[in-house]
Amino acid sequence: MNTVTVNTDPAYPVRIGPGLLGKLGELLPSVLSGCKIAVITDDVVDRHYGPSVEASLKEAGYLVSKFVFPNGEAQKTLPTFGAMLEFLAEEGFDRSDGILALGGGVTGDMAGFAAACYLRGIRFVQVPTTFLAAVDSSVGGKTGINLSKGKNLAGAFCQPKAVFCDTDTFQTLPEDIYAEGTAEAVKCAVIGDPVLFELLGKASFSEEEVIRRCVALKASIVERDEKEEGLRALLNFGHTLGHAMEVCSDYTLRHGRAVALGMIAVTRAAEKSGFAEKGTLKTLRQVLEVRELWGPIEWDVQQLLTAVGADKKKRKDQLTLVLPRRIGACELVTLSLEEAKTLLRTGLE
Repeated sequence: MNTVTVNTDPAYPVRIGPGLLGKLGELLPSVLSGCKIAVITDDVVDRHYGPSVEASLKEAGYLVSKFVFPNGEAQKTLPTFGAMLEFLAEEGFDRSDGILALGGGVTGDMAGFAAACYLRGIRFVQVPTTFLAAVDSSVGGKTGINLSKGKNLAGAFCQPKAVFCDTDTFQTLPEDIYAEGTAEAVKCAVIGDPVLFELLGKASFSEEEVIRRCVALKASIVERDEKEEGLRALLNFGHTLGHAMEVCSDYTLRHGRAVALGMIAVTRAAEKSGFAEKGTLKTLRQVLEVRELWGPIEWDVQQLLTAVGADKKKRKDQLTLVLPRRIGACELVTLSLEEAKTLLRTGLE
């Protein structure tokens, strides 16, 4: 088992390895002891892992309540979130209790937001069951829900007490879900880890090592800029257009594939403008093709650029983009909204 420590205040461990779900009852007391646990999960994950997680916790003496919602990004809404909060109140949870987020990014984002809001804050842990959540969304403390105008427009920064990543859970993922999850790992590699980029260019790789490298890179950034006042925005590489594509697809396009397409477009734009080294897009394409994430961008350009205007990272009439110089080196570039749209258009055409 690998452990990466995220040195926020307070610090917390990210434990990575096989067989962790069955040991949650043993592992949890180190961060959440003597309390009632709300397991929050979706119906798909619950069928696979709900009973075993609940049994492990109860065997360790925890009182367990479970909230299950329908799977999918379309559920990441105010009504689902409201039902989650009502559940916690009806079950009598207080500030001595905790939440266990069992699932992918949607579950972790909403459960974490519930932990931030309920009683103005209770403790929670992340137990990611998708590759995407393991390498990205379970770490760093970003939580939230979608609004009609865009993705993650309501939320809070709320760090978990711990993250337990059981790599065995990836075995039940459909191939396309597993593949799209690797997009966030490619993102980390392009931002600042050329060795990771090489690993992802191979047909197979060590999941523990890839997750460890992604978490370590993200931790090194979050530790210096927990609430995204500057440096942490680097982690949004591919996300400005990616989120716009998700919105324009009514969330039928999964997050990882949207991020991959966003990385393609912004790298193309950076290379066309002379910002990125020549050949950067070609190198990115080679890895994305191995990961089965390369593809065309088929949405109306103007529709996408309009959605970009509602991006939560916009400040007044300015937007900060993450542009690659080369694989392993990205920079933040702040432009007027119109300049940013003009640049992004070149990557979409």
